[in-house]
Amino acid sequence: MHEASVADLSIDHRVHRTVLTVEGPGGAPLADTDVVVEQTRHAFAFGNIGFDFVPLANGAGAPGDEALADRYVDLFNTATLPFYWARFEPTEGAPRTAELLATAEYLSARGIALKGHPLAWHTLAPEWLLGRSPAEVAEALRARIRRDVADFAGLVDTWDAINEVVIMPVFEAEENAITPLAQTLGRVETIRLAIDTARETNPNVKLLLNDFDLSEDYEHLIEEVLAAGIRLDAIGLQTHMHQGFRGEAQLTDIADRFARFGLPLHFTETSLVSGEIMPGHIVDLNDYVVDSWPSTPEGEARQADELVRHYRALVAHPAVEAVTYWGITDRDAWLGAPIGLVRADGTPKPSYEALRSLVKGSWWVGPTTLRTDASGQIAVRGFAGDYRVSAGGAAAAFTLEAAEATAAL
Repeated sequence: MHEASVADLSIDHRVHRTVLTVEGPGGAPLADTDVVVEQTRHAFAFGNIGFDFVPLANGAGAPGDEALADRYVDLFNTATLPFYWARFEPTEGAPRTAELLATAEYLSARGIALKGHPLAWHTLAPEWLLGRSPAEVAEALRARIRRDVADFAGLVDTWDAINEVVIMPVFEAEENAITPLAQTLGRVETIRLAIDTARETNPNVKLLLNDFDLSEDYEHLIEEVLAAGIRLDAIGLQTHMHQGFRGEAQLTDIADRFARFGLPLHFTETSLVSGEIMPGHIVDLNDYVVDSWPSTPEGEARQADELVRHYRALVAHPAVEAVTYWGITDRDAWLGAPIGLVRADGTPKPSYEALRSLVKGSWWVGPTTLRTDASGQIAVRGFAGDYRVSAGGAAAAFTLEAAEATAAL
């Protein structure tokens, strides 16, 4: 029996084998026939932020944005959209719903799954909340969550429900109304407010707790949350690496420690610099301010190598189901750092090509021409996901996950 197969079978737990029976018109097996098999989507979430495409989706994109969007769609299958409350609703009662809905529809029409970030966070909480009591802030937060989860249901059904709660009650960098709320309710009950409100609004929603603090403090918080009966759908782990690549051992250790909760792991915010590395003594990355932070040829080569190592380490871990890179382009990148996979002028860095060679190369099937046997069967081996088989102008979709499948042309 002929077989279509990925080139890289080193990550065995991601690879499935299906014996596919191809049926012709009337349901009879299509015997001894050339067919084309190709993968159309990964089940694994290869994500990036979709912030750059808000203007484009609303008719105000900069030159080159369409080409940037094409590069995005050619590599990534999931986008994180910005719902930072202070920016999403700068004036109370006037949220940017239409603008973000247009962006969600633009990306969804191109086959991109969507996640919202975040529903609750002390940073970028709106200034118009200041001066209100914790009870008033709690009700405003509930109303915000109900509104946005309902308005985007069916388009955005995955959310970072609440962000960086480990530091939330002790946060002092800027005045905000969410920190006093967390001090009043406590971390666990603040999480419950966000999670329960979102889930009551949309029972089909997928909700994450997300944090940059990957210490034992975050582990203990997750323990407390689960012990309190609060349901999490996945655990969010931030891994910005402006100060250098963490290395495979540390990444595996992080995944191992948080895998003990039995929940899927999402590495929600990944970044690697293609220029000078930020000094290690900087505690808060936001404190590093430079006039210019250019990408360099040496840095780009390093970034490409480290990006491949990063993704190989995480995709190899069975608990990980999503990795989101934090920037497609250097243009307006977080902290002005050269963390994008595409330069500000729109040209791809080696890191873009290196990651694509994995996601759409070594870890991708097809298009491959195979010949069915006398029973109309072929074997397909590859990463879990969606596939298509075609012959004679007809095509059918199938999913690679079970031992056997049938596709009727």
